[in-house]
Amino acid sequence: MRILVAEDDAVLAGGVMHTLRQSGHAVDWVKNGAEADSALVAGANDYLAKPFDLAELEARVRALTRRGMAGSPTLMHHGALKYDQIGRVATLNGEPLELSAREISLLEVFLQRAGRLVSKDQLVSHLCEWGEEVSPNAIEVYVHRLRKKLEPGGVRILTVRGLGYSLEKPV
Repeated sequence: MRILVAEDDAVLAGGVMHTLRQSGHAVDWVKNGAEADSALVAGANDYLAKPFDLAELEARVRALTRRGMAGSPTLMHHGALKYDQIGRVATLNGEPLELSAREISLLEVFLQRAGRLVSKDQLVSHLCEWGEEVSPNAIEVYVHRLRKKLEPGGVRILTVRGLGYSLEKPV
């Protein structure tokens, strides 16, 4: 999930962003309400005013994640791969996969678009915060690492030269 933090206190914003990123979310930061208004043109699902409890923030993010998935399965299957979208836990052949937050985010994109092309630009926009520079090489490294962890279970990420990647449909 992509989250916008509107906070004028850099220390508080840093702590909140760190907590949310540890949970695997892409987090953007603006310093005031005017910047938030221009950033939220796409719309917001919720907001939380200060003072707030960090545990409440985390609970609301989990609730929004569940609400966003209403009507869709929370457990995704792709061959020997199973992924729990709520717990953000993946298993391959019944064994837990050790994945970084970025690898989990990549996996989510690939599973949601299994069998369809995903461009590097789409991956960058899903993985990165505003203003963060990520090179195409960095995306290639993340995909390479994820690919190495999935291939022992027969789950393959295909490279479509010059266009992007595709999670191969299970046989």
